[in-house]
Amino acid sequence: MAAAIAVLGPRPWSGTYCTRSSRLRMITMFVVILTSAHPNLRRRYHDHFEAFHRFAGWTALLAFWTHNIASANVTSRQWNATIGYVLIHSPNFWFIILTTFCTIASWSRLRHHIVYPEKLSDHATRLHFKYRAMNPFYGVKISDKPLTEWHAFATIPDVDPESGKINGFSVVVSNAGDWTKKQIMKPKERKLWVRGAPLHGLLYTSRLFRRIVVVATGSGIGPCLSLLFADVTPRRVLWSTRDPEKTYGPRVVAEVRRADPAAVIWNTNEKGYPDIVGETYQLVHESGAEAVFIISNPKVTEKVVFGMQTRGIPAYGAIFDS
Repeated sequence: MAAAIAVLGPRPWSGTYCTRSSRLRMITMFVVILTSAHPNLRRRYHDHFEAFHRFAGWTALLAFWTHNIASANVTSRQWNATIGYVLIHSPNFWFIILTTFCTIASWSRLRHHIVYPEKLSDHATRLHFKYRAMNPFYGVKISDKPLTEWHAFATIPDVDPESGKINGFSVVVSNAGDWTKKQIMKPKERKLWVRGAPLHGLLYTSRLFRRIVVVATGSGIGPCLSLLFADVTPRRVLWSTRDPEKTYGPRVVAEVRRADPAAVIWNTNEKGYPDIVGETYQLVHESGAEAVFIISNPKVTEKVVFGMQTRGIPAYGAIFDS
């Protein structure tokens, strides 16, 4: 009878089902992340990609924890040891702890800050933040829905007119989608979420060169204003946009002129679209620049970078998703 009970009674949990289930979840999440990261899908459905990447990553991390603990449970019986002993002797355990710490550390710097909008036109606005001073060349991530979407912007130092000291920073936002349009149409003071530590952007590498040409189209001048404010590397500026003063205001135009009194500000409403490769090459030839930096849309960026590199001139542009 005892033998029958032993045979028919509950068997010790082996953890096999749990480990198989966690493996399946991890593989599924990796497939979701990789599929949504395809350039065409990422470009067309960027907000969905960001959500997939974030939530699939968190789900995969949870699956890693489940798998590691379930495997440790099986191993502990084989070793005749405790689960804790198995875990602390497993490299996987420490790697998962490090990954979890990095994830928590990033979100622990989530803050809700007041923003002071300066509407430049129906196409653009400038958002001012006063919670900290920001030196040139940095960028921040901003959102009004922190769990679903984030938008990266290069910062421009704000200077107190009386003391001359940096007392905050601003970002230029142009109408490039639903989120940016919503920010432009909200002229009142409000709060936005900011996450993580400010990071250096592409234009920081301009300090490697003795003389450069800066090319921008439309709101691409926003990130360039930080470089122009820094006034570290001698530069010439080519900015192609429609109605510069009407769209971005006289203050932005004045900042460009201050950095390069001979700046080429091309009004596309008056002159049409420029031969941007030819104009850039002419500035390089006139100034003796060592490199070209461009902030524009993917098509123009690739065109200028290719055009300069085929002429033997180093050229650098932001990636499509930066």
